[in-house]
Amino acid sequence: MQIIDILKSKKVALSFEVFPPKKIEALESIKKTAVELTALNPDFISVTFGAGGTTQGYTADIAQSIEENGTKALAHLTCVRSTNEDLHNIIKNLKEKKISNVLALRGDFPKNAAEGENIFPSGMTHASDLTSLLKKEGFCVGGACYPEGHPESGSRELDIENLKHKVDAGVDFLTTQMFFDNDMLYSFLYRLQSAGIHVPVLAGIMPITNANQVSRMVDLSNAYIPRKLLAICDRFRNSPQAMMQAGIAYATDQIIDLISNGVRGIHIYTMNKPEIAKAIISNVNEIIKTIND
Repeated sequence: MQIIDILKSKKVALSFEVFPPKKIEALESIKKTAVELTALNPDFISVTFGAGGTTQGYTADIAQSIEENGTKALAHLTCVRSTNEDLHNIIKNLKEKKISNVLALRGDFPKNAAEGENIFPSGMTHASDLTSLLKKEGFCVGGACYPEGHPESGSRELDIENLKHKVDAGVDFLTTQMFFDNDMLYSFLYRLQSAGIHVPVLAGIMPITNANQVSRMVDLSNAYIPRKLLAICDRFRNSPQAMMQAGIAYATDQIIDLISNGVRGIHIYTMNKPEIAKAIISNVNEIIKTIND
């Protein structure tokens, strides 16, 4: 079964995200983390690709461990610094490991790129290009989206237009970047419907458990930070345990509101911390079960 089949069959789907280590020595530890997350019975777990594809070899290995423990894996794949040969070798490796779901991404521009470097040697410069290739290879393909607009898009209208290109290229479902004001998502979903984009959308939730995360999250996702969350970070920034508890509570409130308003997919950015995912799921598992029963 592919992820799109799961999304179509459930009233509320739940997924997690993990990222590979930077060094091979930590690979087994991250595999253990991923397996620990499978015990929470998510519908799937996505595995990121690493900046510039630097950890690409680990993505398939971690995804395979997830699949072997009875949970669907979504392997990320980017265009950045990938040749056609690289992409076809990765696709071959994913198929050999029985991974049938891929998140197609352009990828972030590498900070260490040399002047004049061609960072798209395959000729694929957009996620829509990669989507077309992956669909031809028989994969279920996910795509990324930004409720508040991609930082590079210039306007929300152009961002939606580019997103429509991805969906038209064959993207089966979308996962949002993190956001912290649910009204931003509801407005975004309305704009998608108006643009004729009707694929399932999973809401990406990032639990802020460290006050220093906030500025980085803004840079990554162009996210608006509500005063309520800013106040939490300001009040508890010097108390790690209190900040963690408050961040989990804030994420829980977001998820409950989303589900109550008919959002059918919740994607939690775990930051490789299964204890945080466990705490959130313990707060919402009966809610999700009630909706799905």
